[in-house]
Amino acid sequence: MNPRVSALALRPLLLAGVALTLSFGLSASPAKALDTIFGGFASACAANAKVGSATVEALSGCTDALMTELLTERDRAATMVNRGTLYLVRQNWEAAMNDFDMAARIQPKMGEAYVNRGAALIGMNRLAEAEAQITFGLSLNPELPERAYYNRALARWRMDNVKGAYFDFRKALELKPGWEDATKQLAYFTVTPAR
Repeated sequence: MNPRVSALALRPLLLAGVALTLSFGLSASPAKALDTIFGGFASACAANAKVGSATVEALSGCTDALMTELLTERDRAATMVNRGTLYLVRQNWEAAMNDFDMAARIQPKMGEAYVNRGAALIGMNRLAEAEAQITFGLSLNPELPERAYYNRALARWRMDNVKGAYFDFRKALELKPGWEDATKQLAYFTVTPAR
């Protein structure tokens, strides 16, 4: 028998913003800050993206890396993803999308560009597009797939695809056991035997 999944009356509110560390479980999460081979501005940009330090200086450092450092194509794309991640933290969805689009053009097989593009689309309330981007990003094997499943679950839940959201939250928790945010979201669901 297939179980029936339903959400309790308490549902996630509209996206309040994107945070690198999900404090209340309702925001999309960037896929991953990407390391770069070179030191200097690009490495500082990656370090700031990892901790979600989206200061004006951090963004400026990412831009300096792109403008002044000789980067490989992979590192240029990674720096675009990292700067886009900082824009996500600042809820500047359009600037984030521009960076993720550029990263995807430079490195079309970089899953993080598509997963993060999906996070920006969630912030823009373009949920069907977000789901498609995240699904494509997952097919490219991003380094932290649990974040992609979590974000896709948020998009699906907001589109009233309760069953899809439930299974994505479960997959996120399976990939990162003990993840508090996914655990909290799963508490909103009840699973009952199909009749």
